[in-house]
Amino acid sequence: MLLSRKIIQAIMPTLFATLVLIAALLLPSLKVFGQQEYVSRYNTYAGYAFLDSPHVALFENGVHFQAGVNPKTWYALGFDYSISAGDLTLTPGLLTTALQQQLSQELPPGFSLSVGSHSRTQTFAAGPQFSYRHYSKVTLFLRPSIGAIYERATPHPSNAIAQLVVAQLAPSGYKTDSTAFYGFGGGADLLFSKHVALRMQADLVYDHLFSTLLKDGRLTTRFSIGPCFNFGKNILK
Repeated sequence: MLLSRKIIQAIMPTLFATLVLIAALLLPSLKVFGQQEYVSRYNTYAGYAFLDSPHVALFENGVHFQAGVNPKTWYALGFDYSISAGDLTLTPGLLTTALQQQLSQELPPGFSLSVGSHSRTQTFAAGPQFSYRHYSKVTLFLRPSIGAIYERATPHPSNAIAQLVVAQLAPSGYKTDSTAFYGFGGGADLLFSKHVALRMQADLVYDHLFSTLLKDGRLTTRFSIGPCFNFGKNILK
């Protein structure tokens, strides 16, 4: 039996925190001091991710993929992609001032407009990542988070008045938009062998999607956790 989206939203942050705690408990038992003897030329990653945009009360579950190459031990170049989906509720207070004024003239007195919407978000990024390899079983890293974000929003009006408003704002039944985002991120790889690691990472970015509809941009936090695979030539030799 499939879990509902609301149940998944409720348990995933707790699951993420639990995995981080388990990793923190395991870390002292690992032999972390000393030099890393193997630094791979290439690495790939795939894991669970969630995006949290508090300003619009949007929480999205999804997956996160990365692929990179290490020209040197202290930096990597790579590609980053994530796709996630979730639900939010649009209210007039989130809209531009011009749209708020327009709606105030069109809506019946005392009517409170609220439109549920489903969102699907994709992020694309490429660039450098800087690594700190002082520990034999842990690699720490930081990176600039600069890329593009694409979102498709599908409103689900629950009454006739909301249907009329949606017909004006999204005649096709959905809206799409893309824009640049910027921010920073970082995390850690816990190395269980020279080829397999557990990666935990987070990014904080800013964007302003649907700027013709929404008056404000938003900060979005992405958390991600999953296995990382290292392979290829040992660049220490």
